[in-house]
Amino acid sequence: MLRLNNVQVVYSDVILVLKGLSLDVPEGQIVALLGANGAGKTSTLKAISGLLKTEDGQVTDGSIEFVGRRIDGRDPEEICRLGIVQVMEGRKVLESLTVAENLRIGGYTRRDPDGVRRDMQMIYDYFPRLIERKDQLAGYLSGGEQQMLVIGRALMAKPRLLLLDEPSLGLAPLLVREIFEIIQKINAEQGTTILLVEQNAQIALGIAHYGYIMENGRIVFDGAADKLRGNDDVREFYLGLSEAGRRKSFREIKFYKRRKRWMF
Repeated sequence: MLRLNNVQVVYSDVILVLKGLSLDVPEGQIVALLGANGAGKTSTLKAISGLLKTEDGQVTDGSIEFVGRRIDGRDPEEICRLGIVQVMEGRKVLESLTVAENLRIGGYTRRDPDGVRRDMQMIYDYFPRLIERKDQLAGYLSGGEQQMLVIGRALMAKPRLLLLDEPSLGLAPLLVREIFEIIQKINAEQGTTILLVEQNAQIALGIAHYGYIMENGRIVFDGAADKLRGNDDVREFYLGLSEAGRRKSFREIKFYKRRKRWMF
């Protein structure tokens, strides 16, 4: 469904952030994009959704294709109408509007009022806490409830591809588990394709079909999620844990990188 081919992204005509990044997102799957802060994960999502322009960024090389059609360089609203919807990091709710109003705005571009009403009910079924607070101002919701709201608002647009940026950020472990179970359920029941950006590698790989690991604007390795989750190299290098459970020093990691053992 989505293909990035040797994509290069530059900010302010100077700062090179993505350095020839390539990845594929098959239709109907959850693909996890993992990496530490500054690896380029959010820039990848913004390159796909067209939001680089808001930060003086641009795709300067390579191509981005969605269902066989090039979308790099297109305006965000056009990309959204094609079926790509991004859920931004940091729970960007419209604080002065109610929960129900936030959801209705998600379906603003739709012209099927009956379908909008059905999907509102679907969102409430996935997130029962939202119906309890549907008349409450979104700014007064808890962090977990706001995360549920922004995911629900994105689903109201009926996306073919949902881009999720750090949905676990700042949430308690129990809430993270609940939200990730719902993400998995949405994929299974609605068939929504999902590109999931996360730092929490274990939980992301627990629901994903495939995973990519980024470092310094490049993909350093990739594979089926279950293989990545159980791979010793991933545990030692990406998660930074040896068999004894201690974190490797910078010197050890530099040596480890030179070993080039990224084989599955």
